[in-house]
Amino acid sequence: MYLKPDSQIVPGRGLPRVSIVIPCFNEEAALPHLLAALRPLCADMVESGRAIAPVEVLLVDDGSRDATWDLIRAAAETDDATLRLRGLKLSRNHGHQRALLAGLMTAKGEVVISMDADLQDDPRAALQMLDAWRGGAEIVYGQRSARDHDSAFKRMTARGFYSVMRRFGVNLVPDHADYRLMSRKALNVLARFGEENLFLRGVVPLIGLESAIVTYERPPRIAGETKYPLAKMLGLAIEGITSFSVRPLRMITWAGLGMAALSMAYLAYALGAWIVGGTVRGWMSMIVSMTLLGGMQMFALGVIGEYIGKIYTETKRRPRFIVDEIAEPHAESVQPMRHETVDRAAARRDATVF
Repeated sequence: MYLKPDSQIVPGRGLPRVSIVIPCFNEEAALPHLLAALRPLCADMVESGRAIAPVEVLLVDDGSRDATWDLIRAAAETDDATLRLRGLKLSRNHGHQRALLAGLMTAKGEVVISMDADLQDDPRAALQMLDAWRGGAEIVYGQRSARDHDSAFKRMTARGFYSVMRRFGVNLVPDHADYRLMSRKALNVLARFGEENLFLRGVVPLIGLESAIVTYERPPRIAGETKYPLAKMLGLAIEGITSFSVRPLRMITWAGLGMAALSMAYLAYALGAWIVGGTVRGWMSMIVSMTLLGGMQMFALGVIGEYIGKIYTETKRRPRFIVDEIAEPHAESVQPMRHETVDRAAARRDATVF
């Protein structure tokens, strides 16, 4: 049993109600292993004095095409003294980040821990996260200390991902995915962020509350296939860069200025050729006009694009997720939701910054 000494526990932080949020997409093969790992984990949370029984486990089905929802619904009907399992079924595949947000905004716990369904996020690290919360942290990041079970290509692309994000000015916790603990205070602040192009790894550090890091070793995937192949990793990188940085637009601006400078060099060369009589009729005016106009156009597009990019990310106000059904134990096992969505105005109204 690992607990911080009483001297390191912030006064007023007693036993919290804990929720564990797990997005699931085509996780039929992994779910039995996941549930088998969660039951002893929740029991340990309660028995070690880290959480009030029962611990809420919220599984979010992100439009799976296999039997994931059937397994979640069946598991929600079972009774457990230390674990209360609920299921959230989205109307379609909204993407991992939005499915995770749906779970975070629906969870009822005072402390909410998010993790993936493949058990590559060591569930036992959640115990240390709760200790860090009792020590005063509002956000606790799970950081991978080793990736020995990943392929060399996966390790290389992961390093490249974090390197590129840093170069473009995106503030990320290195080797951290979406395994983290957030207090209710942090979640209330998160509810005020209205990003349409959601990238939680970049949004959560912007909250700025006291944080801590818990390290763990990354085991191999327990079952099924990875949901983040190279194409999705590239898409996630582009999403993060364009949501948190305008440097690509500034690069276009600098490229336009470079083209304009190059056109000036062409102009000097053309004038020199004309002076010595080696020019071809019409060549100078054509080259200078093409390069000068091209450089000016790229410069103008860069400046305009910087403003349009900022407007674009704020003007699309589509629902970020739509809930179809909720599965809960016993009599409330399945509840149709009539495609209810998060009420943005209510979220902003209820989200209090302490």
